[in-house]
Amino acid sequence: MTHVSERVQALAPSATLAMSQKSAELKAQGVDVINLSVGEPDFNTPAHIKEAAKKAIDDNFTFYTPVAGYMSLRKAVSEKLKRENGVDYAPEQIVVANGAKQALCNVILASINPGDEVVIPMPAWVSYVEMVKLAGGTVVSVDADITQDFKITPDQLEKAITPATRMLLLCSPSNPTGSVYSREELQAIVDVLAKHPDVMVLADEIYEHINFTGSFTSMAAFPEIADRVILINGVSKAYAMTGWRIGYCAAPLWLAKAVTKLQGQYTSNASSIAQKAAEAAYTGSQECVAEMNEAFRRRRDLVVELASDIPGLKVNRPQGAFYLFPEVSAYIGKTTLEGKKIECSADLAMYLLESGHVATVDGGAFGMEGYIRLSYATSDDNIREALRRMKEALLALK
Repeated sequence: MTHVSERVQALAPSATLAMSQKSAELKAQGVDVINLSVGEPDFNTPAHIKEAAKKAIDDNFTFYTPVAGYMSLRKAVSEKLKRENGVDYAPEQIVVANGAKQALCNVILASINPGDEVVIPMPAWVSYVEMVKLAGGTVVSVDADITQDFKITPDQLEKAITPATRMLLLCSPSNPTGSVYSREELQAIVDVLAKHPDVMVLADEIYEHINFTGSFTSMAAFPEIADRVILINGVSKAYAMTGWRIGYCAAPLWLAKAVTKLQGQYTSNASSIAQKAAEAAYTGSQECVAEMNEAFRRRRDLVVELASDIPGLKVNRPQGAFYLFPEVSAYIGKTTLEGKKIECSADLAMYLLESGHVATVDGGAFGMEGYIRLSYATSDDNIREALRRMKEALLALK
């Protein structure tokens, strides 16, 4: 007997994880696959952070922590937000979760009721829509394609807001596009939001430190809306700590309390050892962050150069994160050597995997058909070989 709940049946599986799994299966069969599907730094966690974790074990930080996290870590986050972003969130307004993904889901489940509308600029990370669906909310998509550098305009936002709008979910630097909103662009968005005091802003800033613009502006830095901005961040991307599973939300106190109540019922605290490691990440030297950012900048330049050399691909120059989101519609409708027609970008991504042995992710998974996502969080040699294979495979289509 099976009895899967309707809420789980309604969820789509994660396309990024599914493609990563498919490439792993091919690798297990002996196929030399280059994986450009996974959103994970390829660097090792810096040594001083690992040492802090080892010390935490020796010092017996092995018991339950407060649901919202150790106060020492929440203070470190509060100080980071003040120092780096110029925004004020007291430690009591910060809730540490099992990764930024749980922090996002916590906030949505704690604030969205059935029928509430959540405005999500598209393309967007695969889990946003599913989290809103899980809460019973309604997603209002606002499309911004490559001609807009994947950034919505104030006019688009204004038209999307209705009396039922409860939240804008904005990710900058963006997954999957790498686009970064400038301070001026954010100010224009804020000017719209200032006219709608019932709309919260959920700002996913997990890629904050992988940023090639020279500056970063947090959504919480605008006083007009600061009291209704919820920040999502964590250590996964900036400190190469994806497996440690530490993220957080910084929220108005009423919402932080609601999130703590929710988390207390289904996971309790994040790992005590990982929390002490994250504390070291925030309070220790930040040289590792700058070094990794410089490597990602170099790889960005490389992948843009090589992708731009493939006929038919439309490529922008992403300003952050470690993704390229090329438009591939020129290849939709073409046929493989085996006679199979490429009907959509999902077909193209599968063709690239099976024929070119390069794993990418279909743009449709991010809400925008006709694109694919490449992660360049891999070595320069892998990038060169992957783009060579892609070019060869794409030019073989008829």
